[in-house]
Amino acid sequence: MIILDTALAKRADAGKPVRVALVGAGYMARCIALQIVSSVRGMELVVVANRTLSKAETVFREAGVTDPVRVSTAAELEQAIERGRPAVTDDALAMCQAGHIDAVIEATGHVEFGTQVCFEAIRHGKHVILLSAEIDASVGPILKTYADSAGVVYSYTDGDEPGVGMNLYRFLDSMGYRPVLMGQLKGFLDRYRTPETQVGFAQKYGQNPTVLASFADGSKLALEAAIMGNATGFVPQVRGMKGYPCAHVNDMLNAFTADDFAKEGLVEYALGAAPHTGAFVICHNDHPAKRHLMGYLKMGEGPLYMFYTPYHLPPWQIAHSVGRAVLFNDPTITPKGAPVCDSIAYAKRDLKAGERLDGMGGFTCYGLVERYDVCRQENYLPMAISLDCVLTRDTAKDQPITYADVRLPADRLCDRLRREQEQRFAR
Repeated sequence: MIILDTALAKRADAGKPVRVALVGAGYMARCIALQIVSSVRGMELVVVANRTLSKAETVFREAGVTDPVRVSTAAELEQAIERGRPAVTDDALAMCQAGHIDAVIEATGHVEFGTQVCFEAIRHGKHVILLSAEIDASVGPILKTYADSAGVVYSYTDGDEPGVGMNLYRFLDSMGYRPVLMGQLKGFLDRYRTPETQVGFAQKYGQNPTVLASFADGSKLALEAAIMGNATGFVPQVRGMKGYPCAHVNDMLNAFTADDFAKEGLVEYALGAAPHTGAFVICHNDHPAKRHLMGYLKMGEGPLYMFYTPYHLPPWQIAHSVGRAVLFNDPTITPKGAPVCDSIAYAKRDLKAGERLDGMGGFTCYGLVERYDVCRQENYLPMAISLDCVLTRDTAKDQPITYADVRLPADRLCDRLRREQEQRFAR
């Protein structure tokens, strides 16, 4: 946002930086910390929470901060912030309860723990910015209602495809061009990838092989499509989306006519298309004079037009989402209301009763996006929610898993919020 740099500069000049708490110490969390500490004027990373304190300290150290203080209570954290000392803690919930924090970034990727963090942060009046698609795709709509009641922003991040796509969506809508399709560029897809198949690539780039497997097998794609859909009302054409192989993202226009969007907008993806990364939005405008001008400006003959962003930089751009939330009360991308999309856990191989499902990017399941009403009617188990569920019956490879097929872990907040979400938005 062009206005954001000016607003943050004013906060810096006034000595009142936006104070941010970060939950998680993985690769992306370390990159986020580096960006905020080194490059974001008017924003201050005041605390990193992680169950292993030494890893939280590593987050600060790699960002150039060598002397964080260890704290264990909300009061101790408040004192550290008042003294201008960066802090680490192994109690993320106590961090959420502390004062002097404007926003919490959730970057763990763990659906139950991350849900607890988001819920507690919202309860204590803090804006919540998610890097964890697992949470937003599963319980985002109900968390949004809690955030609205608390007067805070609940948002997924800029820099990841849903946020990049929503920036385009709002830009086009503001110009009078009706968005009809939101999608992302997917370079590679193999539903049966596992941490074992991705270990070499992970070692080369210092990444988590399970996270990389969730990208390769399409599970993250499914969650991000659900996030896009719940923010716009758009839905997949078919379960899992069609996925259009093409040489360039502009070729996606050849697959559709305006009639395809007469009833509803769509979420989709282009497979293997240049520029190979980023997000795109197809929009519609049939005004004759505007079509003539768009032709002159080399944007095509219309009435469908392609707009895309050829990059996505989550750990760099998430600071924009934090600033927008705190300074302008503006979510980058957030659920519109009732959920319209959800994900489904599918067996990655033949599974036996008694097996524990290992969630995103694991050895047992992959995820597909589907319309929420279908998921609810068929009682399908969402992909992110599948973590640590135990199968009660055999399930064949490539078959969907339902709630009736599993035993849920006891007393999970994410399950309670799912039930509340279903009841609140029942139609």
